[in-house]
Amino acid sequence: MPTKSLNLYLLTATLTVVILKPMSKITSNEVRRIAALAKIAITDKEAEKFTDELASILKYVEQLDSVDTEGLEPTYQVTGLVNVNRKDELQNYGVDQQGLLKNVPQTKDNYIEVPKVL
Repeated sequence: MPTKSLNLYLLTATLTVVILKPMSKITSNEVRRIAALAKIAITDKEAEKFTDELASILKYVEQLDSVDTEGLEPTYQVTGLVNVNRKDELQNYGVDQQGLLKNVPQTKDNYIEVPKVL
């Protein structure tokens, strides 16, 4: 089971998607509903704790409503990087396929054979 901090993160993420209402107060019933949607089992004590914590998070986020963003361009990314592509050219490393396959424990039809995972 995830840690309690991860639970709070999941509750917060679910909260923002499911029931975020402007200037609303979150209730412990809403926290229980969100926990059920996130498939997280919480106790009544945890529900009360998360209610207080989520309320303080929402109060903090609501401060963003007061920020004047008029005339600002949306920020889509901050690195300034653009798509970097290279030509798909064959590189000769001086070893052929058969030479590489000699180093593996098991091969099948010129491929490396590994145990099934699932």
